[in-house]
Amino acid sequence: MLRFFLILIIFFFNSNLLAEENDYFLMLKYNKVNVRYGPNKDDQIKFVYKKKYLPLKVIDRKENFRKIIDHKNNNGWIHISQLKPSKSLIIMDNKTLFKKNSIFSKPIIKLEKGKLVLIKKCKESWCKIKTNKITGWLRTENVWGIN
Repeated sequence: MLRFFLILIIFFFNSNLLAEENDYFLMLKYNKVNVRYGPNKDDQIKFVYKKKYLPLKVIDRKENFRKIIDHKNNNGWIHISQLKPSKSLIIMDNKTLFKKNSIFSKPIIKLEKGKLVLIKKCKESWCKIKTNKITGWLRTENVWGIN
């Protein structure tokens, strides 16, 4: 009986790990994207995103649709043609943008919570990002859009 419970616990623990590993980020390809209640073009529209490049976490898939969740916990289904590989982040806490990938580097600007930025490249726990006409390095803690 004990062996059965151990196997059951291991199974559930491993399946949760696999589910989280399969989650990945995509971003909106267009300025206006419909989010539906279900994975079908005939399903009712739940809401509309109006923010190109918004990063979204994919949590499920059915044929050509992806079930997504955003940084505010809104979720629904989007057709894959409306999405592309993510190269953007949402700042989840006020952060400092640095000239180089070091906290000892020169601070460039403060980024406010909720700011959408584009990723140039990432290295370890840092990403080089662009916002408006400013480019710099950002620590990747407390951001939404990368695993």
